[in-house]
Amino acid sequence: MQKTTLVLQEQTRLTADVLQMRLTAEDSPEMLPGQFVNLSVPGLFLRRPISVCNWENGVLTLVYRVVGAGTRCMSEMHPGDRISALTGLGHGYHTGCSGAQPVLIGGGVGIPPLYYLARTLLAEGKQPQVVLGFRNRSDMFLTEAFERLGCSVTVTTEDGSAGIHGRVTDALPAQATYLYACGPEPMLKALYHACTLPGEFSLEERMGCGFGACMGCSIQTAIGPQRVCREGPVFSREVLLWD
Repeated sequence: MQKTTLVLQEQTRLTADVLQMRLTAEDSPEMLPGQFVNLSVPGLFLRRPISVCNWENGVLTLVYRVVGAGTRCMSEMHPGDRISALTGLGHGYHTGCSGAQPVLIGGGVGIPPLYYLARTLLAEGKQPQVVLGFRNRSDMFLTEAFERLGCSVTVTTEDGSAGIHGRVTDALPAQATYLYACGPEPMLKALYHACTLPGEFSLEERMGCGFGACMGCSIQTAIGPQRVCREGPVFSREVLLWD
């Protein structure tokens, strides 16, 4: 964990309620795929945890959905604004055990951290397949960004307005060596039961401190209580008690 100051360079709207921030850091904190940052928001006591979408050449990309007071305040920030942040939080994805053809499956705001993961896997010479789930066509974001990386991308929508009509479990690839997943818990549990591949799941939990002190995001696992912010947010399927 490292405390740093981020400077907002650009903020763009990707959908009606999803925005993308590009920020620079005053130093060079290490950020790995699957980790998150905790942002201080003016007027609010608790920081807001946001997954790292990308970290490249000193530029941090965050993609978030406006769902409450904190993210609404973030959406009103302007270029030049300075943000106090805790960076390098949590344990991210492990790429060394993925094999040659991992599949990355995301839904909603679980999609952004998979972008940095896909970049990392491609740099390691692997061929990640990407499956992205949305409610409808107007809810879609980052699909073209994954395609520009060179990933094979499959889209599902619940209403059939784009891609495959259905959920991500309806688009599991026939051949894959490893599963990486991030998204809402019902989606993750459905994947856990539908796909027998070894893999890792990034969980979403409400957090207080974001670095393991308050214990507010603890879950029960096969190896005992684990804090999503500290031992997670990424857990191997072997430790999850979803059977």
